Amino acid sequence: MDTDASEPILKPYHRHHHDHHNSPTPVKASDALPLPLYLTNGLFFGLFFSVAYFLLHRWREKIRNSTPLHIITFPEIVGIVCLAASIIYLLGFFGIGFVQSCISRGSHDSWDVEEDNGGGCSPEEPPTCTLAPISRAKVVAPTIQEPFLSGDDDEVIKGVVSGTIPSYSLESKLGDCKRAAAIRREALQRMTGRSMEGLPLEGFDYESILGQCCEMPVGFVQIPVGIAGPLLLNGKEYMVPMATTEGCLVASTNRGCKAIYASGGASSVLLKDAMTRAPVVRFGTAKRAAELKFFVEDPANFDTLSVAFNRSSRFGRLQNIKCTVAGKNLYMRFGCSTGDAMGMNMVSKGVQNVLDYLQPDFPDMEIIGISGNYCSDKKPAAVNWIEGRGKSVVCEAIINEEVVKKVLKTNIDTLVELNMLKNLTGSAMAGALGGFNAHASNIVSAVFIATGQDPAQNVESSHCITMMESVNDGKDLHISVTMPSIEVGTVGGGTQLASQSACLNLLGVKGASKDSPGSNSRLLASIVAGSVLAGELSLMSAIAAGQLVRSHMKYNRSSKDVSKIPS
Repeated sequence: MDTDASEPILKPYHRHHHDHHNSPTPVKASDALPLPLYLTNGLFFGLFFSVAYFLLHRWREKIRNSTPLHIITFPEIVGIVCLAASIIYLLGFFGIGFVQSCISRGSHDSWDVEEDNGGGCSPEEPPTCTLAPISRAKVVAPTIQEPFLSGDDDEVIKGVVSGTIPSYSLESKLGDCKRAAAIRREALQRMTGRSMEGLPLEGFDYESILGQCCEMPVGFVQIPVGIAGPLLLNGKEYMVPMATTEGCLVASTNRGCKAIYASGGASSVLLKDAMTRAPVVRFGTAKRAAELKFFVEDPANFDTLSVAFNRSSRFGRLQNIKCTVAGKNLYMRFGCSTGDAMGMNMVSKGVQNVLDYLQPDFPDMEIIGISGNYCSDKKPAAVNWIEGRGKSVVCEAIINEEVVKKVLKTNIDTLVELNMLKNLTGSAMAGALGGFNAHASNIVSAVFIATGQDPAQNVESSHCITMMESVNDGKDLHISVTMPSIEVGTVGGGTQLASQSACLNLLGVKGASKDSPGSNSRLLASIVAGSVLAGELSLMSAIAAGQLVRSHMKYNRSSKDVSKIPS
């Protein structure tokens, strides 16, 4: 607002009195109400809470009695109508006087004129006010907001460097995510004295990651995407995108795909599909913890708990609950299907619903955490290796002897012996947990990054045991990979980004399946397992043939002098 420094203005207090004595009383919306405002508000307030309590009580009884919620009685219909009426009133009319007073008070505060004896009237003087000058400094917006309004990037950068402007607030202040990233980037370079040349800024949609993928971005990392395939799996061909910086990985997986294709393809079976979350709760005694364990695991109570859990989502469906006790502490591992989403948020909301339902019947239950690490997420854990988490898949193929010799450059007996001594015995000697394979995590990580999965979940998703044996009188090789905890989704998180979405589209699993919810994510898990099968077959063959070092020296060496990169 532009105001001359000498422009006269009425002081708020005296303008109020002046209007009171010389202007008619303004008409208020509350004048149209049949009762005084405070009585009307109180009536609808009481109606809202009483009806809400009534409906919640009735619905809780239905859940306990396994009565469908959509069967509504006449008193419940009346209650719903009254609840809707009270909500409409409270949203439209509650606090009219309060809002009017806030508006009036806000307009007064915006002038921020000091009451003193040097200008205008004092409260004791009659309401015949004089005009008082106001300073420009009292009218303009706070100086911290000036750079955002003026568009002066350098001023904003200085504010970030000095700490007067929080770096995390740039997107909301500026309303321009790309500009926020550029300013944050320059401020970072000034604060650290280090160049960020080489980290791209242009060519990325920063709006797409706001509030879901990354906070305080300053650029993006380029990871090349290679294609392995076609992978012939369950009678269909897939070109598998792999984002990696490791030489030989895509080439090796591609060779495995070639061997599988030449032998008639691979087949996969989905054994289980259940994302898990395990809260930890505490009681005063171990006996009470055991009582809840028996209650939760009792089949007679499962349907009731399912109703509470399934309210969280139209896709989340409770499958099982397994508990374990440690002293006074109880860990409850909930497993549920989650449609095409990876499902961590979905299952967490369902678990919270169940805990809220159990609390009145177990008032001494203290909820320590929604996750007690018995899930177990992003950590190697025997419970995932044994019970599974996410998608449990087994994938197999029979490789012809001729293909083993011509494509893989080795023989069946050597592969079988190497697999036993390396992947089985060697891993056992190392105390491996789910690591009975050659390099499953290599393929899992590459496909995860390319398709927008959570890279940290590579930890449990790479749990894999690779088996090899000769079949058909030693003329063919049977190879399989069993992966009990592949955690993938085709909606949510990084799957919505343009590059990752394109890779999902290449595989034919982009977004949610409308015809069969969950089928896209299950297919993606099978493709991951099939790609691991190809990678295991090729790497093991390279080791058996003594080609590993030679191939890495050829494809995984760089002559670029990294010391010359600007710092």
